[in-house]
Amino acid sequence: MNYYFILFLKGMAMGIANVIPGVSGGTIALITNIYEELINSLKSFDKKALKFILKGDIKGFSNYTNLYFLISIFTGAIVIMLFVASLFEYLFENYRVLVWSFFFGLIIASIYFVGKRVTNWGKSSIISFLLGTIIALSLSFISKGGENNDLFFIFICGIVGISGMMLPGLSGSFILILMGNYELLMVKSLTLEGFNLKILSVFCLGSVFGLMSFSHILAWILKKYKNITLSLLTGFIFGSLSITWPWQNPAAGSIIEKDGKKIVTEWVSHMPDFNNETIFAIILISLGFFTVYCIEMIDTKK
Repeated sequence: MNYYFILFLKGMAMGIANVIPGVSGGTIALITNIYEELINSLKSFDKKALKFILKGDIKGFSNYTNLYFLISIFTGAIVIMLFVASLFEYLFENYRVLVWSFFFGLIIASIYFVGKRVTNWGKSSIISFLLGTIIALSLSFISKGGENNDLFFIFICGIVGISGMMLPGLSGSFILILMGNYELLMVKSLTLEGFNLKILSVFCLGSVFGLMSFSHILAWILKKYKNITLSLLTGFIFGSLSITWPWQNPAAGSIIEKDGKKIVTEWVSHMPDFNNETIFAIILISLGFFTVYCIEMIDTKK
């Protein structure tokens, strides 16, 4: 029982990491020595696992897929994510600039540490970095972080966002920020007041589909084209800093009311005034950078 309780706590740590942009759940899994077992367990959901289910062999299925291990990890992650989401909703409503300042520092640090994983910054890596930067800048001009609750798009968010759990150094929450749905999926829909079973179900289905379909593909790409992939991600993060700029105001006519709630569909960046909030925001940016630095140092020692 102690073993599964410890796994539950490790799952909670991963859940916190998955909610915070710039911090990877995969990195936490590495630090806590469960990453390899987690990936192998997820990959075990294959044809052989399906045969166990069709035969009604629940014990064989649970042993083959390491089911109790996965239940302990994901239960811990889900429980803490529900708690953190409620906290973040309050912070976003009352301290939006300060919250995004902390996240901004996390993401700046991610640029350095993801780029540091590129072992050879040759011509192909530089081209990949520039390509990622151009793509991200293009996305920032197309969308300024407006929510999109279309169910098909939510499904895609689930597929893409789950990569943060499978690839250390890549934050799934950060990707959701780029797609404009971070607050909707990781904050609003997880709170008691804004709980949305339909949206969360579609998001979870997308995540499961991503795990089952792309775990092998992502592992193969990272193995065969590691430098190109990581340099592309580095450029993607660098080019999208404008989306995560803490000082943003709703664009004119961008506030709409849906289901009794006000939703901002577009944000416009501006330079901050020099005041106490700005000073505190700069401190939080530094704190965010230092947080990722500490996690990476522990990861490196591991």
